[in-house]
Parts: sequence; C-alpha cells; structure tokens
Amino acid sequence: MKMTSHVFHPTSLREYDIRGIIGETLGEKDAYAIGRGFGTLLARDGGKKAAIGYDGRLSSPMLEEALVAGLNDSGITAVRIGMGPTPMLYYAECVLDDVDGGIEITGSHNPANYNGFKMVFKGRPFFGADIQKLGTMASSGDWDSGSAGSESLDIMDQYVARILEGAPQKAFRIGWDAGNGAAGPIIEKLTQKLPGEHFMLFTEVDGNFPNHHPDPTEEANLVDLKKCVADNNLDFGVAFDGDGDRIGAIDGQGRVIWGDQLLQIYAQEVLKALPGSTIIADVKASQALYDRVDELGGKPLMWKTGHSLIKSKMKETGSPLAGEMSGHVFFKHEYYGFDDAPYAAIRLMSASASIGQSVTELRSDMKEMINTPEMRFQVDESRKFAVIDEVLERLSADGADVNNTDGARVNTVDGWWLLRASNTQDVLVARAEASSEEGLERLMAQIDEQLQLSGLERGETVGH
Repeated sequence: MKMTSHVFHPTSLREYDIRGIIGETLGEKDAYAIGRGFGTLLARDGGKKAAIGYDGRLSSPMLEEALVAGLNDSGITAVRIGMGPTPMLYYAECVLDDVDGGIEITGSHNPANYNGFKMVFKGRPFFGADIQKLGTMASSGDWDSGSAGSESLDIMDQYVARILEGAPQKAFRIGWDAGNGAAGPIIEKLTQKLPGEHFMLFTEVDGNFPNHHPDPTEEANLVDLKKCVADNNLDFGVAFDGDGDRIGAIDGQGRVIWGDQLLQIYAQEVLKALPGSTIIADVKASQALYDRVDELGGKPLMWKTGHSLIKSKMKETGSPLAGEMSGHVFFKHEYYGFDDAPYAAIRLMSASASIGQSVTELRSDMKEMINTPEMRFQVDESRKFAVIDEVLERLSADGADVNNTDGARVNTVDGWWLLRASNTQDVLVARAEASSEEGLERLMAQIDEQLQLSGLERGETVGH
C-alpha cells in the first residue's frame, strides 16, 4: 500500500483519539498513514517497537493490518498482542521493556460502524497537538522510511494475573455484563479464578453488539444487568464499554452507582492507605464527591474532562486515584495509573472487603443529591467555544461564583450548574445538581437564560 502522503477526513483527528465511520471518514489508508506518522515520531525519538492491539469490531483486523504496514514502513517493529480491551494494550506498553509506544484500534462505545485509534507514546498519553501533528505530517509526506517486521505476543493471561493481584479473598456474588465488547474474554478468565459466584452476560465478542449498545453510562444499557442482579439476588453488578476502559456498576438493589459515586467508594479505601492524597475528578462530578474526599482527609481536585487530560494531571500532582463521570477510573495506587475497567471491578470488591460494608450499604450511605444526567445540545462547531467565552464574560460581570477549569461551573445557594464545550463533538454539555427539585429548576432556568443570551435554545438533547 506504500503511499507518499495522505489527507485525513477533517472530523477524524480528535482531541483524545482518532475516530471515524468505516468507509466514510476512516479506512485502510488512514490506518496506514497513522502507522507511518506515529512510527516516524517514535523512530525520531529513538524508539524501535510499538505494541498494537484491537477491539472486537468487524473492521478492526483490516485496520490493524494497514496500521502495522505503516509502522513497518517507518522502521518500527510491531508487537501484535491481538484482540483485547484497551487497558490490555496500555498494560503491554507499561510492562514490556523494549516497547516504546502503543496503539489500540477501537471505536470505544461508538456505534458498530465506527472505529478509531487510542495511542500512548513512551508512557504518556498521545493527544491534542500530537494527533494534529499526525495530520500535518501526512499531508506533507513528512515520514521516515525504513523496513521492519512484526512479532506476535499473547499477553492476556499475564494481564489477567496482574489484575487478580488486587483481588480480596472474600467471596462475592456478582453479575458481569461485557456487552459483547473486547473485555469479554478477560472477564471469563478473571471470574474463573475468583472465589464466589459469578454470572456472566454477553462475554462473546461480537462487533455487531446484538444485545445492547456497549456504553454503561446510559442507564438503558444496564437493564439486562439489573435483571440478572435481581433474579439471582447478587451483591452487585458491573458493566463495561466496548473497549473495556470504562466501568458501570449497580448495587444489590439495582441502583446505578455513577462514576463519581464509585470514586467515593474507591477514595475511602485509597485514603486509608495514603492519607492526605490528592483525588482528582472531572468538572461534571457531584459536589458530594468533593465533600466526601475532603471529609476522608484527602485533597479533592476538580479538573478538565478527558482521559488524556486527567492522566497528565495525575502525573503532575502525584495523585493515586482519579475518575470521570463517564466511568474512566485511574488507579495509580497499587497499579499503573491508566483507566482499566476490569481492574476497577476488582477494586470495587477490594474496597467493599477492606471497608467492611457491602456495596449496597456503601451506596446507601451516600448523601442523596438531585441532579440531571449529562445533557448535550447541538451547536455549530464554530460557535461552541465562543458561547462558553460569552457565558463566562457575563457571569464575571454579574459577580457569580464560577469555576472556569473547563467551561463554566457555577455555584449558587441551590447547588451548581455546568456548561462546557465538548472537545470531541459539536455539542455543548450541561449538568446541574441541587438539594431540592425547586432548586434544580432554578439552576436549569439559569442555564436556559445563558443559552438564550447567546442565541441558543436547550431544545432536544443529542446522544453521545
């Protein structure tokens, strides 16, 4: 397929990864160009090998072939670890001594006709300007030439053994929903080695996702898991997204434990081991989480949404634990600091055992807040950041209590509301949380007012 240059579809190079629709905005030539560009950057930095993995999507093997060809043509050897979740690729990149970077081919939780690439470069997230650089290098043909081959490595059992190091001896009864995503085989291997009883749903990898969409942050996708937990009277249930880097959970009563609520549970265990540590969460997280971290003697830190941004902030602050509303959870405590949902499931067992309370009790003990789900509104790409600037300017003139870490998060006597621009789509994201229904209505009215002043309406919300 040797090419001398390439132009990517303008929508495919995104903030945290590369993503597109197969046959429309993403294909074989793009995969080859990513391999050439990434390989060139690695070679220029003295690298020689990159680990390559892929998820269970139907288009993944085709993209993997082309990606490897691109890496090889830039002189980089591909260490092919085969099909598995994104955290297995991150693990390979961390533990293989001679590997200098890694790429997972994955469409994450997008519909079946999407695919994409998540990258790590010499142990750090590869995002933002790095990804844009791949575009400028491709269009000008700024690629090194070389020749290298590939080697295959089956790392799955080693990865599973490493995850199990975090498991308690206590026997639990748990429901596991892999959503036909790439974590399925890992979950099957893990549960065979755990004490207790384990009920598996949809662990067969199927890129058509025949049972439900693999996004555990949408409550509609947890219906099967709720039924499994209720029918079998289980302790709790866990669910995974398509590439296994985001976790969803429900307690024994079928209540969803959202990303920021999981973090409250994890923080209790981590802060027992490392008192006074900084715990990071994104701007969409509940005030109840920040208050709880404070109460447990930790230092809560609010940061920008986005797994790459959170990972970078963790390194900077030495934080042992971070998380996002979207179910990305990052353990540096006793692990490597990347988002790994099968490991997060094991740590939920571990937290329950070491705290001495069931997951249902831990969920019941949380302060109940009234909040909206994440609301997303379509907005013209050229307007989305401008609108946030206008909102911040007006709020500043009004003397409002605003945190502008990532968009506008406004504190009022009722609670808080958030309006931010998505880095990956042409949408604005809003969320609000209050201690009463009336308070929530007042907060929503403030969001509506700000949108109207910038010539927008809340209107219909759009999906992920």
